[in-house]
Amino acid sequence: MTAEPQLESVRREVAIANRVLPEIGLAAGVLGSLGHVSMRVPDNPETFVVKGRGYAIDALARAEPEGMVVCDLDGFKIGGPPGITQCFEVKIHSCIYRARPDVQSIVHVHPRFAIVMSVLGVTLVPMCREGMELVEQPVPVYPHSKLILSEDDGVGVAESLGDATVLMLQGHGAVSVGTSTGDAVMNMAHLEEQARMNWYAYAAAGPGHARITDAQIAESHAQPPTAELPHFRELVSGTRAQAAVGGVWRHLAALAAEGME
Repeated sequence: MTAEPQLESVRREVAIANRVLPEIGLAAGVLGSLGHVSMRVPDNPETFVVKGRGYAIDALARAEPEGMVVCDLDGFKIGGPPGITQCFEVKIHSCIYRARPDVQSIVHVHPRFAIVMSVLGVTLVPMCREGMELVEQPVPVYPHSKLILSEDDGVGVAESLGDATVLMLQGHGAVSVGTSTGDAVMNMAHLEEQARMNWYAYAAAGPGHARITDAQIAESHAQPPTAELPHFRELVSGTRAQAAVGGVWRHLAALAAEGME
């Protein structure tokens, strides 16, 4: 794939990922314009594509490939439509990409339950299987609610994230990273699911509520892959069933792409 077609493919993938955020309630209603997904350009990893600002109707649900902005790792716009700026908090993306060569996609949104728990200062614990691995260790917290506008702010976020997959910005939102847009978006969705379940337990039973235990987590990790089980081995090997675990993301991406040229 030549450079320009690849860039167009990345623009489309980023637009779809941004559309998925309101589809799953992470950027809906009064939050409809708040949030952004980015993706590193594979053949030019010193650049990334991200949602911009300044559209006639600035809402994630209306993201289009041609409206996405190309930036360098200092957060400067180097490509995209005239009159459209990079997202205001572009330093979240540029500073994390610079610090984490392994990261290929970044999400920032304002998820309600993650914000509540960050303000309360409650450490998330495993409460359901979805995203359990994200909260086995305490989720790092950036202890500020301000917008991430300057280089120093962005570096602070990247340093707070460290080598983790998710980060909560106290009273502001959350950041997730991944090896693809689907990976990063689903990491954010699962973080919010854990935060929601934590809030339910905290509200019902108070601090020190029950949780999935370390022994139960270890038991889960020790289970063999489905493909190694004798009653699945022949059926799963070499079939589409192996890809079934990514079905939620593919469904959401397909919905978001409907009507997109």
